[in-house]
Parts: sequence; structure tokens; C-alpha cells
Amino acid sequence: MGRSGGSGVRSSGGSFGGSRSSGGRSGGFGSSHRSGGSGGFGSFGSSSGGGFFGSGPRMSSSGGNVGGGGGPVGCGCGFFIILLIVLILVLIIGAFISSTIGGFTEVTKSTVARQPLPTGSVNETKYYTDELGWINNQTRMEEGLKYFYQKTGVQPHVVIIDNVNGSFHPTESELDGYANALYDQLFTDEAHLLFVFYEYNDFYMDRYVAGTQAKTVIDTEAADILLDYIDRNYYDSNLTDEEFFSNSFRDAADRMMTVTKSPWISAMTTIGIAFAIVIFAILLFVWWRHAKNQKNLEAERTEEILSTPLEKFDDVEIDELAKKYQDNPPDQDKD
Repeated sequence: MGRSGGSGVRSSGGSFGGSRSSGGRSGGFGSSHRSGGSGGFGSFGSSSGGGFFGSGPRMSSSGGNVGGGGGPVGCGCGFFIILLIVLILVLIIGAFISSTIGGFTEVTKSTVARQPLPTGSVNETKYYTDELGWINNQTRMEEGLKYFYQKTGVQPHVVIIDNVNGSFHPTESELDGYANALYDQLFTDEAHLLFVFYEYNDFYMDRYVAGTQAKTVIDTEAADILLDYIDRNYYDSNLTDEEFFSNSFRDAADRMMTVTKSPWISAMTTIGIAFAIVIFAILLFVWWRHAKNQKNLEAERTEEILSTPLEKFDDVEIDELAKKYQDNPPDQDKD
């Protein structure tokens, strides 16, 4: 399922002592949803706040308020070298393809070394408000949200709704205003991250509001990381509703709090190690073939000498051979 472009700009809201940051993604209709189905519209928008096509309720049931050898060295060695070169090329091409494909589906990279908010910044509250009865396992739901809090120092709060002030078809602007007003109602600090997830009749939108203090950690890039994981996990039908939110926040926390290494650096490091191993293997193979050939040449020379009649040697050679065997007599069988 692709994402759509949209207005989805980040706007500022009121706060207790400065401006907050807010934003999100919105979408329209599609033909696939988390419970399965074929893909819908293709992507034609940026990931920095445009939109995302939703399609169908995430719940498996309907929504509603229902609660919670001895030859020359060249031949064999040459073939071995060619084989290793081909192996290196395969590794390079594989790394390139992996990096290229990954670029289309990869979550936003974290380029900033972020520091969590100081302990005590948050007046801790509950972690979610479920108006649609999606969440049946509170522990599983809160696991990823609490992990996010521990990693970032920012406490998240997820709100799940299907209408905004009675309207089941709110605009992005209305949802944004609702989210900013809701922040003031729910929290007494600026260290929370409010995440509002709206879904109704095969359509969904999400908006976040980061408090004045929280946005020093949850900047635009960090927010894009979270939104990317929400987009990715929404269509994973193997996840329950609790796991959908919990995993998204957990994965986002890990990524946004660590500078993402370039996949090319990792690939080139792997290739460099493989290349060093290949060079070592080639040198070892060449040494082994050289030692083997030398041994074969010595064996052939010895066999040639032993099979040559003594009459073919001149007196000097005979004397030298006799002296050699006198100094180093061959082993004799002992009775």
C-alpha cells in the first residue's frame, strides 16, 4: 500500500511556555488493510508529512465502543582466483541491490545524536485512550509505549478515535486542532508526545503533538521515523492492534535515539572483510601449490637418480654418491 501526498504540514500549537510541534499523515481509500488484501494506490507523496492511504478497519471485527596435483601452478591457481573474483563481484552486486531496494521501503534514517529528557520532566499519566475498544491487552499495549518513554524521556499517549467532535469525516486541519486542544486537557507538562489515530469507514489519519520540551527530542526527523513505523506496521496482518502500536513506538525509539549507519558502509565493510579473506586464501593456496610442486620435483629428481645405472655416472659422481650413502646409510631391517 502506498502513501499519498497531502497538505499534512506541521503546525504549531499553544503551550505552557513556548510553541509545540505537531504534524501527521492522512490518507484516503485503498484496497488492502492489516487483515489482508491486495495493494491499493501507489505512492505519490513525500514522507515528511503528506499522507498515507488507509483502507479498512484494523480490527478483525467491526468497530464500535465495546471496551478494551603436480602440474603447473598457473592452471589450478588461475581458476581458483577467477572463482574468487566472481564471488567478490556477486557480493558487491548483492549489496548494491539490497541497498537500492531497501531505499524504497526503508524507514527515515536518524542523523542526529539525541539525548533523552532529564528524569523528572514528565508528570506521568496513563499511556493511551481507546474510544473504539481496540485494545484488549493493556500490558502488551503499554510495553512499547513505556519503552519509548524510557529511551527518550518523553512519555507518549495514544488516542484512538473514529470521529472528531462528532464529525466522522474531519479535515486534517480539524484533526490537528483537536489534537492540540486535547494536549492541554490531558497533560500538565510539556514533555509528552500525544499521538491521535483516527480511523473510520476505510479511511484513517494520524496526528502527533510534541510538547515544547518534548520536541527537543521528538524533532521533525524523529517524528518522521515514528510515522514511518506506523505506516509500515499498519499493513502487517500478523500484528494485533496492541502490537501494532507497541511495536511501532518501540522500534521508533530505538532508531531515533541512535544515529543510523549507512547501509553502504556496512556493505563495504563486509566486502572489505571478504576481500581480505580472499587475498589470504589466494596467498595460502599459492604457497601450498609451490610447496607441493617443490616436493614433487625433489621426488622426481630422486627417482631419476635412483633409476639411472651407475655406468652413466662418471667417477666423480660415483664417489660423491658413495660418500653420501656412507654418511647417511639407508635404514636396514633389523632382525
